[in-house]
Amino acid sequence: MNALVQRAVDHWSFVAPLLTPPKDEASYDALVEALDELQEITGYDQGHPLESMVYVIANLISDYDQKHFPIPEASGVEVLRSLMVEHGVSQRDLPEIGSQSTVSQLLSGKRKLNVRQIRALAERFGVNPQVFLG
Repeated sequence: MNALVQRAVDHWSFVAPLLTPPKDEASYDALVEALDELQEITGYDQGHPLESMVYVIANLISDYDQKHFPIPEASGVEVLRSLMVEHGVSQRDLPEIGSQSTVSQLLSGKRKLNVRQIRALAERFGVNPQVFLG
């Protein structure tokens, strides 16, 4: 056995919890806490020697998130409705995308958002225009 493998074997019991996919919420929470600590240590410096460990742990957390907390796909209209509720905006408060009847047609699915409307909504709500293309 070469020296690098032997050192890994000797220290595996200490490192394994950081490099093993979480099996439950407790191990997930422990990984999140470890990632937070590592990011404090590395200072988010991508050249830091521990950055590869940060990357591995972040991927383990992301995989768990995607499996256990999937984000449902939403149409552009669903995103618009959600943003309107979040910001307390009514149909008449969106003149940048058209008249109240135009907004009503968009929200009912009778019309599709066009590029100009998507740009205006993205600017108004401070979001990436891509969110309206789902």
